[in-house]
Amino acid sequence: MHYSVIKKLDIADGPGVRVTLFVSGCTNHCEGCFQPQTWDFQYGIPFTSETLDELLTALSLPYVAGLTILGGEPMEPANQPEILSILHRVRETYPSKTIWLFSGFTFEALRTPGAYPRTIDTDAILACLDVLVDGPFILAEKDLMLRFRGSRNQRLLDMPASLRKGIPVPWSDGTADR
Repeated sequence: MHYSVIKKLDIADGPGVRVTLFVSGCTNHCEGCFQPQTWDFQYGIPFTSETLDELLTALSLPYVAGLTILGGEPMEPANQPEILSILHRVRETYPSKTIWLFSGFTFEALRTPGAYPRTIDTDAILACLDVLVDGPFILAEKDLMLRFRGSRNQRLLDMPASLRKGIPVPWSDGTADR
């Protein structure tokens, strides 16, 4: 897996200060994507054990709330084995930090047997997440006033509750959102 950048002090992609990993590779090719260069699976830098150490070190700071992974597309089948490995290490090392993941694939597609994004790793990845921001970016639905997402069709999902109930459950931190 390749990645384009690691932001060590991100406040735009989830609540609080976060470490954000932007992975490469995406077959969704959403019109108006804010970083189409990440569609290429070979774009950027190979993710290595040293990269994982860098992520874990950045997450060690007490004011960092957690990890956010986006892209590109973290839930591309080719990316899922490495994503799962990263999430297991983060959960093991920092169990109280939150993990958010942005995917252009919906919760439903990720859970549907035979669907393109579903692999043997998908369920384990979803089980590691606190929040899944799902759905493709749709230019006609673009809304710059939304928290933590770019278009109105995208959802912030409470993953533990969604997995328990088997249906998408909206995430809320008590802050009003349009």
